[in-house]
Amino acid sequence: MTKPRTRIQQKNHAVIMAAGLEVFSQYGFRGSTLDQVAEAAGLSKPNLLYYFPSKEAIYQGLLVELLENWLEPLHQLNPNGNPVEELLGYAQRKLAMSRDYPRESRLFATEILQGAPEIKPVLEGELRTLVKEKCKVIEGWIAAGQIRKVDPVHLIFSIWSLTQHYADFDVQVRAIMGERDPFASAAVHLEDLFRQMLTPT
Repeated sequence: MTKPRTRIQQKNHAVIMAAGLEVFSQYGFRGSTLDQVAEAAGLSKPNLLYYFPSKEAIYQGLLVELLENWLEPLHQLNPNGNPVEELLGYAQRKLAMSRDYPRESRLFATEILQGAPEIKPVLEGELRTLVKEKCKVIEGWIAAGQIRKVDPVHLIFSIWSLTQHYADFDVQVRAIMGERDPFASAAVHLEDLFRQMLTPT
């Protein structure tokens, strides 16, 4: 059995993970070094290596946590709920994640742009299975006349695009909007858009 971490070990582990997130979300895996992570964590490199044997170990640990959080909002889509409210709620949860976890979103985007070398098996396995499962739910709603006819896969892609944009392109969004909070108005826009798009006539 793994020996429980002391309070100091727990603190340093969390500090290293936070530093890794900061560094990897800026420079990507290939452009980052252990020295950068150690500096961001305020630890010596030997001290960092006590907790993680390599840069890869830190990066993989971050991706595991990220994927668990990233998939959870889609898991919450309730087949027995009101379809429009369920899909709108999913979009709002994804938007909130972009607001609250922008570095994680950018880390995920960077991994994808680099060909997903670390998470491709998850994309082709767990994520594909989950999307297929939720697409069947959406198809059922369409067949029952509860929402308009849409392509379920592209609907999910659209939700990802419309929400993660605010994290991955934060500088562009804020440059255009000035000092305005983009997330408050984005939430209103998404609600109007999805109600119009999904509500049956």
